[in-house]
Amino acid sequence: MAKKTILVVDDEEDLLDLIEYNLRQEGFKVYTANRGIKGIEMAKEHKPDLVLLDLMMPGMNGFEVCEALRSDAATKTTPIIFLTAKDDETSEIEGLNKGADDYITKPISTVKLVSRIKALLRRFEQSDEPTNRLVVDDLEINRDKYVVARGQQEFQLPRKEFELLYYLASRKGKVLDRQTLLNKVWGDNIYVVDRTVDVHVRKIREKLGDHYIETVKGVGYRFKE
Repeated sequence: MAKKTILVVDDEEDLLDLIEYNLRQEGFKVYTANRGIKGIEMAKEHKPDLVLLDLMMPGMNGFEVCEALRSDAATKTTPIIFLTAKDDETSEIEGLNKGADDYITKPISTVKLVSRIKALLRRFEQSDEPTNRLVVDDLEINRDKYVVARGQQEFQLPRKEFELLYYLASRKGKVLDRQTLLNKVWGDNIYVVDRTVDVHVRKIREKLGDHYIETVKGVGYRFKE
């Protein structure tokens, strides 16, 4: 099996060396860049499996790099993790809105960092079109029968509530904004407002409990890991 490739973009040379060493010890192939523009060039050239991206860098900051990667066909679906000293909620929300898949604040142990990277890569290895029977946590979601089961208990959800739950659960841990959910569940050509998603999430929580779907303030929702 080919090694997974990680691109690390950070202007702290000592941190770059530390992360590179630990990732290589875990069997990853690693490229590094100490400036945002260089990171974009290397991402296009090497097409990494994941980009680990600092936020505060001279010249082009992490937000701008993330936007550039998301606007390029070659890198628009590449998993991106922000690793930054900025631990305020506003920056985290902005990072996720720019297209990042995860946001990690410094300091973090290299063991935890590697674990988060591996977890995100596992999620992206899943097919974009999952099977019709999904088992996640203590739920079995059967798309053929439109039934949600928890042990011996079965839940009959209206079609859109079911499809919304299924889509979120099939991308467990990934933050999904309301517009994406509207497009995927209701369709691009159907006019519904953002509030529609909120109402359906509330109804799902009323039936299954509120511990499955997490609200990410200012962004959207994710099925909890």
